[in-house]
Amino acid sequence: MSLEQSLDKMLARVGELRDALATGTLPPDTMATYAKELSDLEPIAEAIGTLKAAESELADLAGLMADPDGDAEMKALAEEEFQALKTRIPEMEHQIRVMLLPRDEADAKNAILEVRAGTGGDEAALFAADLLTMYQRYAAIKGWRFEVMEASETGIGGIKEAVVNVTGRNVFSRLKFESGVHRVQRVPTTEAQGRIHTSAATVAVLPEAEEVDLAIDDSDLRVDVFRASGAGGQHVNRTESAVRITHIPTGLAVVQQDEKSQHKNRAKAMKILRARLYEAERAARDAERAADRRSQVGSGDRSERIRTYNFPQGRVTDHRINLTLYKLDRMMLGEALDEVIDALTAEDEAARLAALAD
Repeated sequence: MSLEQSLDKMLARVGELRDALATGTLPPDTMATYAKELSDLEPIAEAIGTLKAAESELADLAGLMADPDGDAEMKALAEEEFQALKTRIPEMEHQIRVMLLPRDEADAKNAILEVRAGTGGDEAALFAADLLTMYQRYAAIKGWRFEVMEASETGIGGIKEAVVNVTGRNVFSRLKFESGVHRVQRVPTTEAQGRIHTSAATVAVLPEAEEVDLAIDDSDLRVDVFRASGAGGQHVNRTESAVRITHIPTGLAVVQQDEKSQHKNRAKAMKILRARLYEAERAARDAERAADRRSQVGSGDRSERIRTYNFPQGRVTDHRINLTLYKLDRMMLGEALDEVIDALTAEDEAARLAALAD
């Protein structure tokens, strides 16, 4: 199907939805579904309208330029506008093609962010803590809520692992390319001779799943309760508030003990478990689709090295798109992260457009 046919089909669908909603006779569920679809399509319809207006204007300008009796000064102005419009129209078409790409159903969702220390001992744990702070600062810039659900600290400022619930507008779409191995090269504070060490931390970003996204049978769950360990005084010894939920078919298990309430720990554990199971389902589907793709920005596999943070040189390099920024300080403050995410998003869009063209 040509772009013009796709646009005509899209405009026809928008007209159908508007007519159906205008009747006021639709069942409430159908009305809500149609209203959401129309809301999603209206920005595309507006962009198509702008493109068609530009094409019409281009034809009018071509007519002015071709008029043998036309004023020379007017022809010169028409030529100038014609060339500017001729340059803009392909850009408009490209933007519409991007808007027409199938949307990731999870893009608008909140996210479960998991950060874990990898190879490198104490330095890896310190770097994991730095990454967690970077994402917290980025979330603050975006106006997102950043709730640490689980954290295991080393006692010297590092973290072995942390699980965070990030909520806000389009969280997953902005963070989904962060999954993988993040490598750091720097001189540890404990290094007396100033030698550069390399260590790593892993990041996993999972879309937060609702019950409607994934049905989990209670009979597939084993729930164990036990006494929380770690800080907590007498409460630790007296109350079985910690919860471990195991999904028997997959063997996935989640432990929560940060809250004093067993009920709250169970709710948090289920949120994390549901996100992990939902992501496993998505990953299986994506693997099938990826077999038909020409390229991918990254698999999202946490074993894949995606980025290097080199402190002596003040640079950060994303290996998937060969992007290097000498803005490491701003990166760790969360301020330069959008530059990398925008580049990754553009690369992903280009790969998907190329796949559609095959």
